[in-house]
Amino acid sequence: MRRSNFEDQPVDYAAVGATQAHDLMQYPPRGFTPFEATTRLGSGVERFSAASASLLSWEIQRRSGIDVLDVKADSSQRYGGIRYDEDGTALEPIAVSTEQRFAADGTPYIASGSTARLRGRVGSFHMDERIRIVFVLEEPTVVAFAYGTVGGNRVSGEELFRVEHREDDSVWFSVRSFTRPISLTYRLFPPILKLRRKAFTTAYLRALSPLWSNPTA
Repeated sequence: MRRSNFEDQPVDYAAVGATQAHDLMQYPPRGFTPFEATTRLGSGVERFSAASASLLSWEIQRRSGIDVLDVKADSSQRYGGIRYDEDGTALEPIAVSTEQRFAADGTPYIASGSTARLRGRVGSFHMDERIRIVFVLEEPTVVAFAYGTVGGNRVSGEELFRVEHREDDSVWFSVRSFTRPISLTYRLFPPILKLRRKAFTTAYLRALSPLWSNPTA
């Protein structure tokens, strides 16, 4: 019998796709704490396209100091995710593409169902998480993806990365998440987990925002 590894495992929480819910900040999954931050990236189609390409090629994580390791594709289409309307009602499942695409440097684009290991440090906070992509959304004005933890040893939960081209031509980048503590330290001292979440989210915003990455421009 083949030995099981984390690529065979589902995410370690039940509310898959709930980072899309419009009322996440008011009504997160039971036992989880929500977090959200947004920054403006600029305006125009070119800005939106460039930000979308960075989003789908793991550039946000890498620019934040996080190594993306052991990326493995999954063609089972088990994790398409659910689409939500404006009042938070679940709609039809998100269509999953089986086409494998690559960035200019050969990096596979993020695809639904694939797994990876994220390892790195932001400030005093260390990350070493096994994750699975639970959905990818590509539309004319919105590109997004979310991953969930697989057997988390520090935290459990889901994180959403979203780039939006709005009607006024502005481009915005949002990070949303819901997490619960797994490690003893985070369970005993919840404020430390909040600081960790804020530190990583700020690093992601800085990684994609031209104002953060090049403040003199």
